[in-house]
Amino acid sequence: MSLLLPSSLYGLARPFLFGVDAERAHEVTLDALARTQNTPLAALYGAPRVADPVDVAGLAFPNRVGLAAGLDKNARCIDAFAAMGFGFAEVGTVTPKAQPGNPKPRMFRLPEREALINRLGFNNEGLEAFVANVKRARFRNDAKPMLLGLNIGKNAATPIERAVDDYLLCLTGVYPHADYATINISSPNTAGLRSLQSDEALDGLLGAIADKREVLASRHGRRVPLFVKIAPDLDADQVAVIAATLKRHGMDGVIATNTTLARDAVAGLHHAEETGGLSGRPVREASNRVIAALRASLGGGYPIIGVGGILSAADAEAKVAAGADLVQLYTGLIYRGPKLVRQAAEALRARRP
Repeated sequence: MSLLLPSSLYGLARPFLFGVDAERAHEVTLDALARTQNTPLAALYGAPRVADPVDVAGLAFPNRVGLAAGLDKNARCIDAFAAMGFGFAEVGTVTPKAQPGNPKPRMFRLPEREALINRLGFNNEGLEAFVANVKRARFRNDAKPMLLGLNIGKNAATPIERAVDDYLLCLTGVYPHADYATINISSPNTAGLRSLQSDEALDGLLGAIADKREVLASRHGRRVPLFVKIAPDLDADQVAVIAATLKRHGMDGVIATNTTLARDAVAGLHHAEETGGLSGRPVREASNRVIAALRASLGGGYPIIGVGGILSAADAEAKVAAGADLVQLYTGLIYRGPKLVRQAAEALRARRP
């Protein structure tokens, strides 16, 4: 329920909220957001959007602060996030078929480090339900609407050598409804998925996706930008290879980064040895390192969205200083509440010349 609370009450309520199982709290919050969006109760968490327009990847973003994928996997709460003042929101990851994800428990808080570990595993209701929810959203009725990214992945049951089939099915389904689409090849919670970041596999996947995009662009009369989301657990050589492959296949941008498998920053803490991806403050510097390496390899002008460990306005500024054009929040919302959206957006606006 944390995201429903006014900023002034969030600090008082958080200890009670954190007493509930992390995934249960997540589900209850999303249910409440879905029920209250587009009603007067949205005023509880709503805030005016900070105006800081910027053009990235051929899109006009109202401001540079977005919601990261993973929080709203089924696209149920798009209008609620628009009310919070985000410049853009990314929902998903969606897979062609509905799937339950990994066994519970599968989400854990590490409050000493303002972190989460999750091994959800792309739990979602499938492409058909996802698109139906996107089509029901009303956010585009705003005079200057938030932009929407749709994040796609593969089903756990699909062999990794057939992963491209799932991505093409999802891209075809989301294409008419997306301002941009994101190819998620970096979740650590679907077996083998991160192997798609390797040179040959990435080359084949992005080649097929680029070809499908040309077909879809002709069919729908518009060219939807494509982003690729990568992991923080990459060295400089791996980042350079990925950067070259993104450019070779005409991808429009990159999102850095997903969660990390590293545990150095949380060693010895309760839940630290749980399998899954670690997010929040411990991934901040790894994310910034990958962003900087990407910018060095890609040069100026190539769009980068920075995500990972943003818990303050200064953290958002550090992402931009490292080379990001836009930023995204997820775990920071859990620990700081919706006020973080405005704080980050105002700080990034103040950095502009």
